[in-house]
Amino acid sequence: MQKLLLILIFCGLFACQSKTQQATEPAISPNAERFYDQHPAYRVSGLETRRFKLEDIEPMIKALPEPFKVKLAGKSFQDRNIYHISIGTGPVKVLMWSQMHGDESTATMALMDLFQFLQKKDELDSVRQLLLSKLTLHFIPMLNPDGANRFTRRNMQGIDINRDAMRLQTPEGRILKKIRDEIKADWGFNLHDQNIYLGAGVGPYPASISVLAPAYNYEKQINETRGDAMRLIGVMNQLLQRHIPKQVGRYDDAFEPRAFGDNIQKWGTRTILIESGGLKGDPENQLLRRLNFSIFLTALEAIATGRFKEWDYSAYEGLPENQPSGMQDLIVRKVQVTRTDKTYKVDLAFRREEVNCDNSRKFFYRSNISEMGDLQNTFGYDEIELEGYQAIPGNIRPGVISWQEAQKLDHMALLREGFTDVQVSSWPESLELSKLPVLLVRPKSNPASPGNSGLINLGSSGSILLQKDGKTEYAVVNGFLHKVL
Repeated sequence: MQKLLLILIFCGLFACQSKTQQATEPAISPNAERFYDQHPAYRVSGLETRRFKLEDIEPMIKALPEPFKVKLAGKSFQDRNIYHISIGTGPVKVLMWSQMHGDESTATMALMDLFQFLQKKDELDSVRQLLLSKLTLHFIPMLNPDGANRFTRRNMQGIDINRDAMRLQTPEGRILKKIRDEIKADWGFNLHDQNIYLGAGVGPYPASISVLAPAYNYEKQINETRGDAMRLIGVMNQLLQRHIPKQVGRYDDAFEPRAFGDNIQKWGTRTILIESGGLKGDPENQLLRRLNFSIFLTALEAIATGRFKEWDYSAYEGLPENQPSGMQDLIVRKVQVTRTDKTYKVDLAFRREEVNCDNSRKFFYRSNISEMGDLQNTFGYDEIELEGYQAIPGNIRPGVISWQEAQKLDHMALLREGFTDVQVSSWPESLELSKLPVLLVRPKSNPASPGNSGLINLGSSGSILLQKDGKTEYAVVNGFLHKVL
């Protein structure tokens, strides 16, 4: 009884402490939600997809009016322009760089929107005046234009620029270090995209945005520089939790001696890593773009006013750590599969791979079964439970037709007949066809056989039929779930 009483007292004290911490958490800036709500007014057109190139944003950069200062910072390995943009007259220097990995473009879109915001004249003028009088803002909106041209991570030397902070063998890395050293940046924002399959902790939530105050040594010590970065992350997280609750993760803080973020923190710049991940219903990262824009302004306002100092480290340290490989695009749960006349129950997970085409401006999906078995600890952006249903491989429709003809077929009738794959003589011009209820495939030597070699296996095609009492009611085609009508 005495032990139980002590436990109850402890729990009561803990609850009171938690309430006190919540009560003393600094109030969110009244402008933070305004930044989010008014983003459409500043959203730059022409960047509706992630796959844009330097040639798409370069005219916008060159057209920036005074008081913007636009300089050619240098050239990429393939001789493309890298720009250094600055604005403001304040004593606090802030450097924001994006797309050092060429296929990570979400923050670049948000920076272009930020440039538009800084040009406007409206009811948020007091914020602009504050930022431009207290801060001097420096931007490198696309550090790796060669990688962006091919929508690939590395530069054209095959080097990951973010692992070149020490040797400086890439022209892009040398440009970043030179600018940081010349302006003596007080703050640095290292802007990236991350794997969409990372989870925010152990649970059903993707890490839609992850943040990090990078370590500057192996011991992960916290000095004033890193501590200030942690405090500022608390400010941004407060807004993020309003829009993507439980979907904010903390990136791995193991010290990486080659990385720019870790070294820039070490060199005395308060550095924050922001990684945009996956968000359901946002394949082109347009909502993530809006969230990036909103937290950029929220953070800059907190720096300009000094409000970040009101925060302690608890908000940062309380964020769940990223968990690798936790998410899937689709999970079909508790379906029956048969092998060697034995039937058993499994969950089936599917992942979709983007395949570049049209000079890397577009892509189509190719999907496969990425995991199977008991997946109760694995989560999907989309899920369905179909206990009692039989999962069988789809079949290839006999004959070869044009993709235009394939588009006009009665797709539901094909699925009812057991055909998920259609052979086409040429590849489609419209890449939206990769989301059809049937999968377009190259001609097969033996089209009479099932599309998945008669078995449902890891790595096999993401096309299966889901039947109940012998009737096909659902189909997964190319990793997308369809109700068979």
